[in-house]
Amino acid sequence: MDWHRHSRPLALELVRRESRWFEPLSYVPRHVFVPRWWERDGDGWTVRDGAEDPEAWMSAAYSNRTLVTRVGPLHADEVEPGTAGQGLPTSSSTLPGLVVAMYRHASITDGSRVLVTTGSGYGTALACWRLGAEQVTSVDVDPYLVKAASTRLACGLGMHPQMAVCDVTGPLPGEYDRIVSTVSVRPVPVSWLAALRPHGRLVTTLAGTGLIITADRTDDGGAVGRVEPDPAGFMQTRHGDDYDRPADALWQIVRDLDGEDVSTSRYPLLYVPDAWDVWSMLSLVEPGIEHRVSEDGGRRTVWLLHADGSWARATASGFLEAPVVHQGGPRRLWDALERIRNRLNRSGTLPVYGARVRIEPDGVMTLSRGSWSVAVA
Repeated sequence: MDWHRHSRPLALELVRRESRWFEPLSYVPRHVFVPRWWERDGDGWTVRDGAEDPEAWMSAAYSNRTLVTRVGPLHADEVEPGTAGQGLPTSSSTLPGLVVAMYRHASITDGSRVLVTTGSGYGTALACWRLGAEQVTSVDVDPYLVKAASTRLACGLGMHPQMAVCDVTGPLPGEYDRIVSTVSVRPVPVSWLAALRPHGRLVTTLAGTGLIITADRTDDGGAVGRVEPDPAGFMQTRHGDDYDRPADALWQIVRDLDGEDVSTSRYPLLYVPDAWDVWSMLSLVEPGIEHRVSEDGGRRTVWLLHADGSWARATASGFLEAPVVHQGGPRRLWDALERIRNRLNRSGTLPVYGARVRIEPDGVMTLSRGSWSVAVA
């Protein structure tokens, strides 16, 4: 199977030929790390097997898109082709362009010792090709993922980085010049500061937002940096087989409930995760909101749900119809969203992208830009 005729165009799409990431993208066989994957099928998922359709496999593996490899507790590798799944994605092979973007944000040098997160192992392989496997440590909370990636790295590419089953939010197995996490965290773990060498850099995304955080370790044991101008989203860290969804029970109650407050919004209906800056800002000032959406005959409904019992539901038909908003519980979530949209409408921008980042040695994080600041917990 001539996979090079697929990988090289991908490399040319993502970087210039003189980039240090051109060879890794050209010569690391991504399909080896994703022999099976989950694809959306209506409201659920279906497993695809690469060996059953090699051309579709190559097309998927060497496209710049994320391939979901685990849904709920089910690894695509371990179920029969055509199996249906339900739930949230819990692991994936991140789109190659985003992996390289995270590595570029890390300002990796030839001598850098780097800790990365494992997932499928493809990102680990790119780092090993660029630096040499002896300079790379790869960790994941899932023993199966670590074992599968280790085998594919060794048998497919002869690479033997240090691999460890490890909760990335806890103690890390060494000291590093760079920590690059392709799972999102909130806040940045204190253990990362302890594991970073002097003036080392961490790169991650903040859970519940589209914000890439870069920060360099300071002499006092903290770190300073910024929110990068490009958005990104990763699955957040988990500590079990699946994610908790604390608002599930609330959603069943309030799906069609009349709210304590009923109003008409001045803005078109928005499913908040579709707008990176608004989503990120709302998550910073009102953390823990879950977002859901449904469409029925051209009528769209979005929900904002919080485990404390706060909720909002907005419904409209088409872009021009003013949404009717129902709200209940101890806080008014839609009002918080409207304040952010008012600010965006008034200023033309929101302060989240480009904000300065300060992480104290005890892990307390502050984002600030101009007169705006927020503590991240």
